[in-house]
Amino acid sequence: MKVIVPDSSDTYSASGVVSPFQQKDGQRGLFVDRGVGSPRLAKSVSASSFSVDLKVDAQTKNSMPAAAGAVAAAAVADQMLGPKEDSHLAIVLVGLPARGKTFTAAKLTRYLRWLGHDTKHFNVGKYRRLKHGVNVAADFFRGDNPEGVEARTEVAALAMEDMIGWMQDGGQVGIFDATNSTRVRRNMLMKMAEGKCKIIFLETLCNDERIIERNIRLKIQQSPDYAEGTDFEAGVRDFRDRLANYEKVYEPVEEGSYIKMIDMVSGNGGQIQVNNISGYLPGRIVFFLVNTHLTPRPILLTRHGESMDNVRGRTGGDSVISESGKIYAKKLANFVEKRLKNEKAASIWTSTLQRTILTAGSIVGFPKVQWRALDEINSGVCDGMTYEEIKKIMPEEFESRRKDKLRYRYPRGESYLDVIQRLEPVIIELERQRAPVVVIAHQAVLRALYAYFADRPLKEIPQIEMPLHTIIEIQMGVSGVQEKRYKLMD
Repeated sequence: MKVIVPDSSDTYSASGVVSPFQQKDGQRGLFVDRGVGSPRLAKSVSASSFSVDLKVDAQTKNSMPAAAGAVAAAAVADQMLGPKEDSHLAIVLVGLPARGKTFTAAKLTRYLRWLGHDTKHFNVGKYRRLKHGVNVAADFFRGDNPEGVEARTEVAALAMEDMIGWMQDGGQVGIFDATNSTRVRRNMLMKMAEGKCKIIFLETLCNDERIIERNIRLKIQQSPDYAEGTDFEAGVRDFRDRLANYEKVYEPVEEGSYIKMIDMVSGNGGQIQVNNISGYLPGRIVFFLVNTHLTPRPILLTRHGESMDNVRGRTGGDSVISESGKIYAKKLANFVEKRLKNEKAASIWTSTLQRTILTAGSIVGFPKVQWRALDEINSGVCDGMTYEEIKKIMPEEFESRRKDKLRYRYPRGESYLDVIQRLEPVIIELERQRAPVVVIAHQAVLRALYAYFADRPLKEIPQIEMPLHTIIEIQMGVSGVQEKRYKLMD
């Protein structure tokens, strides 16, 4: 069975997802209510596999973010949703070197941790370097080198044993990062996992020689295998020899449960093939992978300008910005217009609360999107109160919040964990975007978003510093996530 994901320019009939609005400056904007709908696509009960074609043309690349891509990807995940599983899950990477396996593994690990799943990345290359050192010649990776094959099989088994042991101690999702390029190797891993964890193979395939060349050069720059080398081009030649050895014995995945990512890393479309995948968590993983790519672009995070409730020390509310907040709005507009002057496809995202909308008001030349999912944490019956008032009137609530800010839920309101769940569509859409995005939101919301990009533990989220009148620039690209901060006002 084949499922085609429509272009993001298509219109979806799912109620409450997106609607256009006209802004005062004449720009066309969008209001995003839920961010992700769940239009279900029919699936035969006998079908065990399907594929998703992602074709990105120029118009789609530059289209205003409407969460349409996330809506379509959610339909794919919906086909596989089942009861939430408590069983252990092993995502076993498969692919030739320089195909983006480790990058994909790191992104998936970060995403699952942020959602609250106990996830760990097991890189077999690290085990090899500990056992055999970093100065290993390309001949070590030949398929007709029995000593090399035995040594590599041994370290793979050690890593797998460690991962299974970690799961037995309470871990949930293990990401097993290696080439795993032959059926013999994969059969060994499946045999080791029998009765202990479920294996899903995640194969990354890339046919774009330009991307492969870029990845090879990044590998020489960043891999510990070449850290001690002084001749860059000699390192490139050695890596090409290693790659040729793997290519001679490579066998694509055709067995078991698997996800194939074909030419996805370019950011210009691609295809995902899925076979024998079921369950809630595997469905979320496919949902995420459909939207991920390596296109470099910045994401700017900032709180709204100081609001009148900030001045009064009151929680929640929907107040306007103060005089200081108005000054910041102008400074932010100047910064954005200079920083993104050559980024015609950039966009501005705000919550539906007026303090973020007013902060974005001075920014011109970019489409603006309002997300209800970006609204500040709902403080329920405490909305509009100061923390001193909460302490005096509701001392038990004040103390409960002090003890565990992550899990504490305001009466008739939300906890930080609730905020994370409603922000998942925003994360998916940020991953899907290929142009810069400026997110103007609120302290609790930005703490949760920042924790995703910075791979911070959930328990740290309520304490993350998120000052007013400061921009955090997250640079997403092939080398991972980097951060810069700009303080525009005291």
